[in-house]
Amino acid sequence: MFIIKKLSKISELNKKLLHNPPLYLVLGFLVVIFTGAILLALPLAAANGKATPLLDSLFVSTSAVCVTGLTTVVTATHWNLFGQFILISLIQIGGLGVMTISTLAALVLGKRITLSSRLVIREQVGTHGYSGMVKLIRYVLISTAIIESIGAFLLSFTFIPQYGFLKGIWFSIFHSISAFCNAGFDLIGEESLMTLRNMPQVMIPIALLIIIGGIGFNVYMDITKNKLNFNQYSLHAKVVLTTTLILLLSFTTIFLVLEFNNDLTIGMLSLRDKVINSFFQSVTLRTAGFSAISQTGMYNSSAISSMVAMIVGAAPASTGGGVKVTTIALIFMVLISEIRGDDDIIIFNRAIRFSQVKKAISAFIIYMLWILIVGNIITYIEPFKTVDVFYEVVSAAGTVGISRGITAILSPISKILIIITMYFGRVGILTIIFATRERKQKKYKEAYGNIILG
Repeated sequence: MFIIKKLSKISELNKKLLHNPPLYLVLGFLVVIFTGAILLALPLAAANGKATPLLDSLFVSTSAVCVTGLTTVVTATHWNLFGQFILISLIQIGGLGVMTISTLAALVLGKRITLSSRLVIREQVGTHGYSGMVKLIRYVLISTAIIESIGAFLLSFTFIPQYGFLKGIWFSIFHSISAFCNAGFDLIGEESLMTLRNMPQVMIPIALLIIIGGIGFNVYMDITKNKLNFNQYSLHAKVVLTTTLILLLSFTTIFLVLEFNNDLTIGMLSLRDKVINSFFQSVTLRTAGFSAISQTGMYNSSAISSMVAMIVGAAPASTGGGVKVTTIALIFMVLISEIRGDDDIIIFNRAIRFSQVKKAISAFIIYMLWILIVGNIITYIEPFKTVDVFYEVVSAAGTVGISRGITAILSPISKILIIITMYFGRVGILTIIFATRERKQKKYKEAYGNIILG
């Protein structure tokens, strides 16, 4: 009787989860994170054969599943091949999303995708309809496999001659997956990609993988369908592509100008490598986290500009995090519309619903408040410079994974705060709020009032 009651409760919980897509995603990520933490804590996963402290394994697992890249240990030397395999598996699951992997397992086992599962998929990939979900998941999986394979193939021309055939292939696969999933983990060593910054054959493929992973699956479905006919793209695709291009060009220019003569970053490089590394920095700040130049050697003005880029992040339904480019674009267009005196928010000749404007502003405010609160707490309890602390917190919130060298020496409390911040940055604070609140239907509306603004 006891077993029957337990099974009944589990069944009820499962039904509740499937009818609450945000809650399913919130808990799904948590399950993967804690499973990964347990596996990484095993002596079997460490190069020295000793168990990794649970807090460190939880930190790295969260960073991998949330495709961030911040780590308290050196990935190249701390983990053995088994540990690296666990790490890249967590990155792949985190990049594609828990529900995508669950659907893959169901398809392999020949199981039917239920309506409840389609609800969760819709929440994860950001679509509006219910039909074509399985087709979409197949497209995501196949396109991911193709893109990551091409990336690994291109990188193999550098890594195989440098590390040998088997190790070179593994390095190529690992870095291709890590780049496409916007994770930023690497096997090069403490200096990340700094030793490769003079090699365009590595820098450019990794940058392109980051960009493709960060624009979202919906966007390159649009590109695949409509080729280069921009006018036929959906409004979402137009906003993502236009905003991404503007941001990449802007931050490349800003970084190139500010750091041009800084010998600690790009000052000693040739003009070609200065441009490539400035471009790479603008790309990696968009939730990727690979480091090709010294983050501690940057001027403070560049660090502040970098934090702005990290806050923006990638596109929705992509492998990246952050506030999202569409959110920033919409908030910017609210400002433009107010300056012009327009009654509606118009983007590419389409009016935007007020509910979307409200959601964008809410997401941005909550995101910034969280950064300010966590940043101030860590600044208070740690001896580091304020700019270094906020760089770390913004990097975690944007799931970027780039650091100014303080991650490994943070206190346990600060590490826990960064873990929570990485999780919020990947899953989305609004998603967590929607998952846990109960929407109440009001039976009346208040009368309108006026307040003085400006």
